[in-house]
Amino acid sequence: MLIALLTLLAAGIVKGAIGSGVPVLVVPVLTMLYDVKLAIALLVAPNLFTNMVQIWQFRRHLLPLRFLVAFSLAGAIGILVGTWGLVVLSPELLSMGVAGAIILYLLIKLTNRQFALSYSAASRIVIPAGLLGGVLQGAAGMSAPASITFLNAMRLERPVFIGSISVFFTSITIVQIPALLSAGILTLERSLYSVAALLIILLTMPLGTQLGKRLPHQWFDNLIMLLLGGIAIKIVADILSG
Repeated sequence: MLIALLTLLAAGIVKGAIGSGVPVLVVPVLTMLYDVKLAIALLVAPNLFTNMVQIWQFRRHLLPLRFLVAFSLAGAIGILVGTWGLVVLSPELLSMGVAGAIILYLLIKLTNRQFALSYSAASRIVIPAGLLGGVLQGAAGMSAPASITFLNAMRLERPVFIGSISVFFTSITIVQIPALLSAGILTLERSLYSVAALLIILLTMPLGTQLGKRLPHQWFDNLIMLLLGGIAIKIVADILSG
């Protein structure tokens, strides 16, 4: 319980600093401690509310509407497919999916740090990127290997990145909620836990916002990558030993 609490507090700092990172931190830790379904259900309220707040904060710094609509609609379709996978796949496979998503994210971050994607090129692949992001979010609880990597590659200014990724996350979460309810994954008890998680994250988001203005983005990036590497190893080791 203490580890989960500290993770939520840290996730709030990262969210405030760089505009994303809550699922990237929280889902692997909760998967390691509990299971993927609980992790995904717990983040419904934080994903929805914090991203809605950031859309409002950065409403004047968004990518063009046509781009965001295509990105978000593709993500919404993907999250339905991913939620179906969450229902039919075994806990072991889902945990391996989380570990795989972490490893993919780390590989992309390590090998493509200098890769840049123009707006015109990004517009041509926005639908597959959104679709893959939605599938990963639905089944593994973290779309970062697709969604965040995609927008990062566009080398957007911090306000544009935060506002635009928040539109994507809000859109797919709105679709995810009824899907999780119909699948019996988002129960009343888990909904209450989700609201509690939101309140914890909100406590440290302002601190993260201030730190984000003073500390290099790369500092947060490297810390997250180090943490995720250790978590991925732990998840895989637990599955293999079990």
